[in-house]
Amino acid sequence: MTEHVDRSEPEPAAKPAGSAVTPADAADAARLVAFGLQPKSQPARDQEYTELLRRYREDPAFARLADAVAAGLGLVVLEVSPRAGMAVTAAEDSVFAVRMGDYARRTSADSGDRFLHGLAHLAVAALAFPRPEDLADDGYIGRITVNGVDAFVRQACRRLEERAEEQGENTDPATDAPGLETAWRIWTRRSAAGATKDARRLAGSTTGIVGKAAAFLTDSGFLQRTGDENGGTYRTTARYQLQVRDMAGSAAMAELLELGVVPVTDGTASLLPSEDTEDLELVAEAGLPFHS
Repeated sequence: MTEHVDRSEPEPAAKPAGSAVTPADAADAARLVAFGLQPKSQPARDQEYTELLRRYREDPAFARLADAVAAGLGLVVLEVSPRAGMAVTAAEDSVFAVRMGDYARRTSADSGDRFLHGLAHLAVAALAFPRPEDLADDGYIGRITVNGVDAFVRQACRRLEERAEEQGENTDPATDAPGLETAWRIWTRRSAAGATKDARRLAGSTTGIVGKAAAFLTDSGFLQRTGDENGGTYRTTARYQLQVRDMAGSAAMAELLELGVVPVTDGTASLLPSEDTEDLELVAEAGLPFHS
C-alpha cells in the first residue's frame, strides 16, 4: 500500500507568548502610530487601520510594542479604539509638540498675540465641553461657532475686569505681562471683526483669531466644520474630547471655567451671569493643545 503524503502548505503556527519581536511586528506597530499622527485618518474608511487597531486590542504583546514606539517618539497614547483610532498627544519634549509661541508667530507678527491665540484655544475647549460630564461622556458632541466663542471670551473679559476693579488692581498693566489677566485686556481692545477692502475678516481681529484656531483644530482632526453661520460652525471629534480631557486640569482652563460664565452647548453665544469665584493661579502662555 502506498502511503499518502500531504504536500499542501502547513497552517502557520500561532506565535507563542513571549516570542521574539520580528521586524514585521515593529513595522506594523510603527504603522499604527503613524496612523495616529494622521488625525484625519478614520478607521472606518481604512481596512489596514482597522486591522491594526484590532490587533492592538487583541494582542497584548503588540499593544506593548506600539506603546513603546509611541513613547520613543515622545507621544502619549490617550486611547486606542474604533471610535478615536490611535489617539496620541505629544509630550512636552517630543519633536511633534506644537508650542504656542511657534503657532502665534505663524499667525501674526505681533508677539503679544500669542496670548490671544492661547485664550482662543482655551475658550473653544471650554465652550465645547463646559461641564465635567460632557468630557466624561464618550457620546457627547460639542458644538461651537466662531462668533459664539468670541462672545464667550468677551463676557469672560468683562468678568475679569469687574474682578480687577473690585480688588483694586491695576486695570492697565504692561501688555507683555504673561497670563490670562493680560490676555483679556488685549482682547477687549481688539476689534471683534473689522474687514479688509474685499470684506474678508481681518486676521488680527478677535473673530479672525478664533477662526484661525478653529481652522487649525479642523486641520488637526479635532473639529469638523459643519456650516458657515455665525462666522463658521463646528462640531467636536472624539480625538478632541480626549485632548481636552488630557489638558482639563490646567490652571488656565480652570480659571476660565471658574469665572462662572456658563455657555449653552449648542454653539450659540448665550451666556449666563457670572458669580464670584476664588482666584486660581494662572499659567503663562497656556493654550490648548500647545505646550508653553
